[in-house]
Parts: sequence; C-alpha cells; structure tokens
Amino acid sequence: MGRPRTPLLDRERITETALQLVDEHGDFSVPQIAKRLGAQTGSVYHHVDGRDGIVELLRERVASAIDPTTLDTAPWDAALEAWARSYRAAFAAHPRAIPLLMTSPVRAPRVLEQYERAVSLLLDAGFAPRSVMPLIVALENLVLGSALDLVAPETMWELTAETATPRLAEALTAVGHDRADQAFEVGLTGLMNHARALRTADTA
Repeated sequence: MGRPRTPLLDRERITETALQLVDEHGDFSVPQIAKRLGAQTGSVYHHVDGRDGIVELLRERVASAIDPTTLDTAPWDAALEAWARSYRAAFAAHPRAIPLLMTSPVRAPRVLEQYERAVSLLLDAGFAPRSVMPLIVALENLVLGSALDLVAPETMWELTAETATPRLAEALTAVGHDRADQAFEVGLTGLMNHARALRTADTA
C-alpha cells in the first residue's frame, strides 16, 4: 500500500502543531491545525475534545517542563522557590501561550496533580488552608508576569526630548541589561518573606 494522502493524526501531533501556531501567532484554530497537518478539520475533532480540549493539551505540554521534583526539596521555602524558578522557565519558553492558558479553567489531570503537590507542601508546612491558594496565585502572578517580561523589549521606556525625565534616564542606565531577572528576584524575595511571615502567623 502507498502512503496515505492524509497524514495520520494523533493527540501529540495536534498538540505540537497547536503550540507552533500559538508561538507564532498567539492563538490557534482547529481549521489552522488541520490545514498545517494536511487533514480535514473533522478528522482533528476525532482525536480531541474540541478547542477546549486542545487548550488543556497545550497546558499539559507547557507545564510538563516544570520540574515537579522541586516540590520534594526541603525545607518548604526552598521547595517553593525552586518550583517558582522552574515554573518561570517553562512558561518563558512559550510566552505567547500565557494569555490563552490563564483565561481558561485548569482541567488537565497532570497539571492538577502538580497543584495538589504544591498545596500539600504548604499544608504540611503548617499554613492554614485559607492562606494556601492566595499564596499560590500570588506566586503564579509573579512567575507569569516575569515570563512575559523576559520577552519584552529590553528598553520598555523610550525617552524623548519632549518630556524631561532625567531621573528615569539615570535609573534606566543603572539597571543594566538584566532588568527582567533583577525584577523577578525582587518580587520573589518579597513573596518568600511574606510567605515565611504568614506561616509564622498560621502556626502561632
């Protein structure tokens, strides 16, 4: 038998193609995926649960680069910090996926499992249940904002002769060429200090 005119589809190829489209354009459509794979749109739907299903496959794919073993580190604060750094690196590799993934509910089983581990880490460390999710969401806000910052122009402030901003110019010159990394360290230090104080209050 000769090779089929339409390439065989599977979830892996669909996910990879969707991620390529998101990296290139910031979004995807099922017809775009089908066209790139040389298949019919209806054939793609045989393998995935619609657009929402592809979004969750993308979430699993991007999040698979987060090292879950960081959450096994001791003590708890070292584990949380290591997880934050790995989380940032994973999403910095696909920054255009962030708006897409952060505006839909998390359903992917392997991603939920990682959240379960993070929550367990904090509860086992003595945090009150009411404190856990605000802390994790704050960490995510920092991580994802920083991942976007990594791909922003190095100079986000374009100074002009029409507006006198000598102090801003001084500060921009002093920061050097790793502004995003420095900002992440400031934010992570502040978050971790808050987390330690919160744990102390929760265990008092």
